[in-house]
Amino acid sequence: MAETHHQHSPLDRLAANTIRIISAEGVQKANSGHPGMPMGMADIAYVLWTRHLKFNPADPAWINRDRFVLSAGHGSMLLYTMLHLSGYDVSLGDLQSFRQFNSRTAGHPEFGFLPGIEVTSGPLGAGFSNGVGMAIAANMTAARYNNGETLFGDHYIYGIVSDGDLMEGVSAEAASYAGNLGLGRIIYFYDNNHITIEGTTDLTFSEDVAKRFQAYNWQTIEIDGHDHAQIERAILEAQAETSKPTLILSRTTIGFGSPGKANSSEVHGSPLGADELAATKKQLGWLYEDAFHVPQEVRDIFTGRVKQLQSCYDEWQTRFAQWRKAHPALDAALDASVKKTLPDSLYADLYSDDLLKNNATRSHSGAVLQKIEEHVPFVVGGSADLSPSTSTWMKKSSAVRRGSFEGKNFHFGIREHGMGGVLNGMAYYGGSIPFGATFLVFSDYMRGAIRLAALSKLQVVYVFTHDSIFLGEDGPTHQPIEHFAALRVIPNLAVLRPADGLETLVAWTYALRNTTGPTAILLSRQKTGVIKRNVEFSEAACAKGGYIVLRETAERPDVVLLSNGSELSVTMDAAMKLQTAYSVRVVSVPSLTELEKQSAEYIESVIPRAARVVVVEAAKTQGWGDFIRQPLLRIDLAGFGKSAPLEVLAEHYGFTAEKIASCVAAWMKTV
Repeated sequence: MAETHHQHSPLDRLAANTIRIISAEGVQKANSGHPGMPMGMADIAYVLWTRHLKFNPADPAWINRDRFVLSAGHGSMLLYTMLHLSGYDVSLGDLQSFRQFNSRTAGHPEFGFLPGIEVTSGPLGAGFSNGVGMAIAANMTAARYNNGETLFGDHYIYGIVSDGDLMEGVSAEAASYAGNLGLGRIIYFYDNNHITIEGTTDLTFSEDVAKRFQAYNWQTIEIDGHDHAQIERAILEAQAETSKPTLILSRTTIGFGSPGKANSSEVHGSPLGADELAATKKQLGWLYEDAFHVPQEVRDIFTGRVKQLQSCYDEWQTRFAQWRKAHPALDAALDASVKKTLPDSLYADLYSDDLLKNNATRSHSGAVLQKIEEHVPFVVGGSADLSPSTSTWMKKSSAVRRGSFEGKNFHFGIREHGMGGVLNGMAYYGGSIPFGATFLVFSDYMRGAIRLAALSKLQVVYVFTHDSIFLGEDGPTHQPIEHFAALRVIPNLAVLRPADGLETLVAWTYALRNTTGPTAILLSRQKTGVIKRNVEFSEAACAKGGYIVLRETAERPDVVLLSNGSELSVTMDAAMKLQTAYSVRVVSVPSLTELEKQSAEYIESVIPRAARVVVVEAAKTQGWGDFIRQPLLRIDLAGFGKSAPLEVLAEHYGFTAEKIASCVAAWMKTV
């Protein structure tokens, strides 16, 4: 669509001031929030949304829309105001209920609360990395489905980023990755206002941002962020650069228009105050007494833009209908990827007899992933430079790289936090189920991204290998101890630690079906043994998080041994030693987070309240005591591990069949 050059007219100024005043009024009414950024970035938002951003408020999920990512999420009133003015289902009442209980306009934008909110952008740097994931997903969609046309991926990822975004390390990881891939459709505006909460940015931030981003292989453009002509030229220049992402360094005045607080840290995170708001209106020449007032001539600008975009949308829909008719197989594949349609025979499709062998669960996972590659083609992902160790390379597919996005494999580099943010961006964009892999101990580096995936209900899969002290000689820096508990405590994150090939298969089928949140699969480096069940294996029972693998021969169990992962097979061996003296049941608990959701009746059928309970887990077992209310023995770890061969560690920490059986027998005599 051809764009017309605009001058900075009185009407343009009125429109930008409308955005400023409404944003400031929303913060003032809430008596909470950040007015400074919306007031400073109003000119850029106005030019972008009324002249360049491609969207349709009647179809907010239009696949070929431009994405607007407010990475500086503290300026949320800017986004809410733009959505209202642009015809989205965002009312003046929504703006007036900013930051209130059950309001759709939360303090920071939350995905799913309002149409037009593309990402949950709370922690700084998150939105920056999400936009990189979106750009990757757009390129992958284009590579898979365009078939020589320009139907998909023909749009931009716009964003507003702040000093705080650029200080956070996750943005550095994501920026480096975006530059390496040459993601030319990313256009970010850097709100360079020189102010943070504590004062001026030069207290801590004196680098040359332009040079840093040029080193990342980004195009950089410097402008006056209040000059509409410069904003316009910068956007056109950014759009013309197709081989590099662009950072537009926009010199702005935080709290623009406020005579007493502009260009100060005071306007960053506090309301203007009634008197200063009145003074601001006077300085800006605002003639309207009613709060949240939109002058009709301003509303007409936005209404006109929406009408203009409707013809663009209709033209695209016509071409889309022609494409669907001409390419039925591609259309079916696209529909399946968007709806995440899985085969009815998923478990059978992914099964192989090799899963019955004694192997490391990371190896079992790798075997399942090769089947997933064939039967669920929209699963894509990679590792933080660890695919040989995490067994996450899909062998029949190529890698995503600069200029080539047909593949399914990713080289994320040694950037766990950035990887997490990129995965979230891909999930926000839609059309794939993304996964990322690293060692479990490094999940700490991506915890912020995991939490946001859980909060935003994104279907992302995390493959965390080397899941215990039994990785051995690498020592305590690489041995996860507290990580099971740390992940389990995140709401809406499913955590599964399979014990053998069959459970690993179930972990993957669960993750592929879990469309309302992320899933973490914890896998062993070492072989885990063959689980000799005396109960027929059931996918459904395993997916409930806990099920019986060794049933007692007596009428009821005296003691129930709970375990998972690599400790389950040795716990089974310990149970055999205990059976001469006690009636012993063994329950595999691949997912405590899922077992806790089951009915009281099911839990009682698996772990009777009359029995004593033992948990065997080579980690901190925090959380188990909240679930098990009967007498409980924990055979676990109290501190960090040591560097040694796994057999030595098992003996030292008491994770052999003999030591587990001895410990349980001694305890049973005391309870």
